[in-house]
Amino acid sequence: MSAGLEGIVAGRTSLSTVGIEGCGLTYRGYSIEDLSEQATFEEVAWLLLRGELPNQTQLDQYRKTLCGLRRLPNELKVILEQIPGTSHPMDVLRTGCSALGCMEPEGPGQGPLELADRLIGAFPSMLMYWHWFHTAGKRIETDCDANSVAGHILSLLHGRAPTEIHERVMDVALILYAEHEFNASTFTARVVTSTLSDFYSAITAAIGTLRGPLHGGANEAAFELIDRYTTPDEAEQGVMELLRKKAKIMGFGHRVYRSADPRSDVIQVWAAQLAKAVGDTRLYPVSERVEAVMRREKRLFPNLDFYSASAFHFLGIPTLFFTPLFVFSRISGWAAHVIEQRTDNRLIRPTADYVGPAPRPFLPLSNR
Repeated sequence: MSAGLEGIVAGRTSLSTVGIEGCGLTYRGYSIEDLSEQATFEEVAWLLLRGELPNQTQLDQYRKTLCGLRRLPNELKVILEQIPGTSHPMDVLRTGCSALGCMEPEGPGQGPLELADRLIGAFPSMLMYWHWFHTAGKRIETDCDANSVAGHILSLLHGRAPTEIHERVMDVALILYAEHEFNASTFTARVVTSTLSDFYSAITAAIGTLRGPLHGGANEAAFELIDRYTTPDEAEQGVMELLRKKAKIMGFGHRVYRSADPRSDVIQVWAAQLAKAVGDTRLYPVSERVEAVMRREKRLFPNLDFYSASAFHFLGIPTLFFTPLFVFSRISGWAAHVIEQRTDNRLIRPTADYVGPAPRPFLPLSNR
């Protein structure tokens, strides 16, 4: 038995390698370093969903396709308006995904590829429509001139086109979060798919899994940690006190990686650039000190969530939107796994070690 299935091989995938010596993190054979430096999220989504990188004609058409999938049905807008403004944004996406599945169900001409593209286009629209309706009473148009998913997200959130560096950082973040083998939410999607359930059910379940603070919600917790300190020295004292209390420090270590998360190095470079651009003298230095303390005291390295938290903050993204950004990206990986599971499906049904009482006789109510 292995608690949390740690170290257990639960299936096969051609989508990504995670933590394999000599490979690191790759998407269909391409290193995350090369993809984050040279590709765009649209190219990565195409790669994950269709197996190869697109040529220029395919990429241009794919961008147009995604741009055309940003509009929301009026019925869905009504539902989004009824979701309380106090709801967690992940609950909004979970409900929006499930509702869209009723309005645009999977069927002939609406297979997983088409539905994945639809959700890549529609997820940012769902969240931002709900956000603006409940914060400003606005019913926004979810179309925009942005030619990228990254630009679409930032344009809808801020009501203006993003700067070039902001759009690029968002694009890189989407690439880094797109796929990660059999993580908790992806495995959930595959379990649901293995029952021969529909695409939307698998994605809705994955969103619910990602909501947890030990998975997608870690970036929110990481920012809450670094934002509480005003100086690096204060951060060191605070983290040392947390360690003495044996508190869990979010954003450090990883179940699969043993020495480093390759995604962290990529996003840290961009977080440093954004910090310099905005004249930050607090959050990034605090982050560096927290990292140093965790390496020194616990020999733990930062994972993707740690420096992405400050990067997202510098992009002007509300903390509660950090995990939804994960959804906007990971839908590409989830959908690719749904497709892969269906190609060679077997119901996922593990067994369990029973640790309950030994067989015992039933006692009538009068004898209890």
